[in-house]
Amino acid sequence: MSFDSLNLASPIIKAINLCGYAAPTPIQEQAIPPAMAGKDLIASAQTGTGKTAAFVIPALERLQKPSTARGKGPRVLILTPTRELANQVTEAVRTYGRFMRLRHGAIVGGMPYFEQQRLLSQPVDIIIATPGRLIDHLESGRIDFSRVELLVLDEADRMLDMGFSEAVETITRATPEGRQTLLFTATWDNTMARLAQRLMKDPVRIAVAGKKATLEAIEQRLHAADDMQHKTRMLNHLIADSGMTRAIIFSSTKRNADQLARELHAQGHAAEALHGDMNQGARNRTIMNMRRGKVRLLVATDVAARGLDVPGITHVINYDLPKNAEDYVHRIGRTGRAGATGIAISFVSFRELDQLTRIERYIGQSLPQQVIAGLEPARPLRSSNSRSDRPGTSAYRGRPSASGANRYGQRTTSRDTYGTPTGRKPHSPGAYAGDRKRDAKSQGGWAGDYRKPQGDRRSRWA
Repeated sequence: MSFDSLNLASPIIKAINLCGYAAPTPIQEQAIPPAMAGKDLIASAQTGTGKTAAFVIPALERLQKPSTARGKGPRVLILTPTRELANQVTEAVRTYGRFMRLRHGAIVGGMPYFEQQRLLSQPVDIIIATPGRLIDHLESGRIDFSRVELLVLDEADRMLDMGFSEAVETITRATPEGRQTLLFTATWDNTMARLAQRLMKDPVRIAVAGKKATLEAIEQRLHAADDMQHKTRMLNHLIADSGMTRAIIFSSTKRNADQLARELHAQGHAAEALHGDMNQGARNRTIMNMRRGKVRLLVATDVAARGLDVPGITHVINYDLPKNAEDYVHRIGRTGRAGATGIAISFVSFRELDQLTRIERYIGQSLPQQVIAGLEPARPLRSSNSRSDRPGTSAYRGRPSASGANRYGQRTTSRDTYGTPTGRKPHSPGAYAGDRKRDAKSQGGWAGDYRKPQGDRRSRWA
């Protein structure tokens, strides 16, 4: 199938041809026709599958016909979970609608209210927004949804995970009942099913196996780490490779992202941090600097895992594993895009074994473990027993395997079942207490990492 066979308006076809796209991706091929036919749509697709164009193109096609409703409110409303994703969608609207007379804009947190109020004071065709800031304008009466013909929920699962469920419900109730609704999500569960049931009428359901396609384009590696210092030494070795032209390093906390970026910058690397505590102007500058090649190493929290589209990312390094297995796919999906290949490297400590298990179950494969000469771990992450290479086996989880070996590759006895100096379970309060104190003391500013991970506290302005 070609884009010409979709019967799109000539200004849209002209813009698509200028982008050099020969044919629609599977998600575009399946989603655009029913969306253009006015049907409600549920589309399950992973990052990097071209889903943004799958709803932007039908939205632009709808705007070819003049509105019959009076007012200044938007005809198309697109909700996204993060500012970065809102900016990506805004860029797509600008790209595919370059030959159309459109008035569009973004309503996101971290930006001045004055500019957004000026946007809403005149008739507008498309609004791309994050729920938190849009609710502010709705409650103050600055935006009217009576003209909304098309509502798009992009990465709806992420919006619910970030606590925007109530905001999404409030916004959708303010839109006309006869609107068309398109829902795009990477995962599908009972919560998503209930949301779709409340918002949609006889939706068309499509699913694209984007996860497999994403993983096939990316070489995945795993490195066992003894502690944070060991992670840092391995990172310094890897980033010295000239083949790593542009990389994203994921950290679990904003504080550690800032500290790691400062340390890399002090060593002479072009490195910057990106996380939710930065204002929108600073975040935009950082992303633009990376696109222009001024930043080689971007140290980010999961705020960048979705919606960050920077061409030429050769490597993704998980300095810390994500809590959610789905976020692993989104993280590594920052590389290997648009037919290119990429490399994803994960540092895994014993504290992160449960997270690793969940990730490997989700992607349906074990991450191949590699060792850097001179930076070998003090103890193996997994036993050499072949059964431990399969996620979920007893040896992998740290319990004795059939051969009597624990996850450290050590043979155990009845008095030392778990291979620890005290015989206590590794997760018991007293186990490794001395190790934790020694690690924290030796790691200086990194000691806070041994507290319960806080992650990114998403504010309503995300």
